[in-house]
Order: sequence, then structure tokens, then C-alpha cells
Amino acid sequence: MFVKTPKILSKLFPSLIWKIQTKKKEVWLTFDDGPDEKTTPLILSILEKLNIKATFFLIGREIEKHPSLTKSIIEKGHIIGNHSFSHLDGYMTRNKIYYNDIFKNEIKINNLNLYRPPFGRMSLPQIWFLRKKFKIIMWDIFSWDFIKNNSLNMKNNVINNIEKGSIIVFHNNAKSFSNLSKKLEEILIEIQNKGYNFSSTW
Repeated sequence: MFVKTPKILSKLFPSLIWKIQTKKKEVWLTFDDGPDEKTTPLILSILEKLNIKATFFLIGREIEKHPSLTKSIIEKGHIIGNHSFSHLDGYMTRNKIYYNDIFKNEIKINNLNLYRPPFGRMSLPQIWFLRKKFKIIMWDIFSWDFIKNNSLNMKNNVINNIEKGSIIVFHNNAKSFSNLSKKLEEILIEIQNKGYNFSSTW
């Protein structure tokens, strides 16, 4: 299981954004999935406490279930990105169905040009098609926050691999709630103590 994304991937797929090129000591905090009735309020509370802005890649069907949480994310100044409507796997889905699912979610969030593929999986034709419309945001650090009883490893995954321009992935779903409730605030404080700022400018 990769925590730090292998550099070969950025060379093989240079049109995808794996990391931000910056000389500043700043990182990008992202949350996939959701909104979720338990996890989203937890994340928003911690971010507000620490005065941190993040990017939330949201799923359309969850937006429909929790419109007030989506509104809260936006009102608190965070960035919204497209994570598809139904969380389809690009490898397993016919292109037309895959694209329509993404565009259906775009209507729901009426949003920016940011897209993150579910499971991080897309075929080459899908990349070629979608990069003309979206900035396709991947990641530099994968926290593995959804693995049960993994809060300490989750923290080490992030803290031991962070560097300038890192894009960090956490999850805004029920599976991640326990680990995030135990360690997210601690992780973010430690990142700040290392002198990093959090950016949400893409």
C-alpha cells in the first residue's frame, strides 16, 4: 500500500496534478467523499478551530442526502471539488456512463473545474477527455484513514512524508470517523508546528 505516491506516476501522467510546485512551505489538505452526517461536522469543527481551509471532493448522491452540510462547507470558506455523482471506478465503467456521472455531479455543485477520480483510477482515454475540462487533482500523500484502528499509522503516514507542495488525502466518510476523531487535530497542529501553511488555491 503506497503512502507516498511514487514519482514515476507523475512522469507517466504529467497532466494530472500529483503535487504542487512551490518554494513556499505550504501543503494542500483534501477530503474525499461525503458529506457525511458525523464526519463532516467533526472535520469542519477542527478546521475552524485551527483556522485552516481545505478542499472537499464531494459525491453527488451524498450532496443530495445532506444539502445543509454542503452549504456549511461552502459558507465556511472551503473549496468544493467534483468526486463524481455515484463514485464510479473509471477502470470498470464505460466512458459515456463515467462522463455523465461526473457531469451530473457538476450540476449539483455548480462548481469549479476541480475533479478527483474515485479510487484514483482512470483510463488513458478518460484522462485525455477530462483534462480538457477539469484540473484533475490526485495526491502526494495517502493517509489510509479509513482502515479500522489505524489512527497512529495514519498520523505517521502524513507527518513522516510531508514536504513542500504535498497534497494530502483524508476521507470525509463514516469509515474514517474514528481515526479522524482521534488524530486529525493532532496531525494538523503538528504540521503547523513544522512551519507549514495550508493552501486551498489551485
